[in-house]
Amino acid sequence: MTLPTGFADLPAPPYYAVIFSSLRNRDDEAGYAAASDRMLELAARQPGFLGAESTRGADGFGITVSYWASESAIAGWKHQAEHAATRAYGRTHWYDHFELRVARVERAYGKTARSGTTR
Repeated sequence: MTLPTGFADLPAPPYYAVIFSSLRNRDDEAGYAAASDRMLELAARQPGFLGAESTRGADGFGITVSYWASESAIAGWKHQAEHAATRAYGRTHWYDHFELRVARVERAYGKTARSGTTR
């Protein structure tokens, strides 16, 4: 499994977004990629997980947004043992800088390329 590169298929709001912005260093690219795949695999099995969107530029700056049904679902993910261990490792080995923000999504709309209509 690889990080998603497209749009998450989400329900109507409200729901929660966990926004993880990071600046990667160049250490252990293969280990990082494997851990990233594993975290998405684990998150997808976590109660309340709705989806994720992720992108990373050539300069190492990336944003991953994971979507959750509730704050308790986010807390469950935060305390999932393998995720907690990977987070701790990443803080000291993979990131030069990171920020995490949690927001409640009240409204969502967009345009699909296929239909050309706004939803």
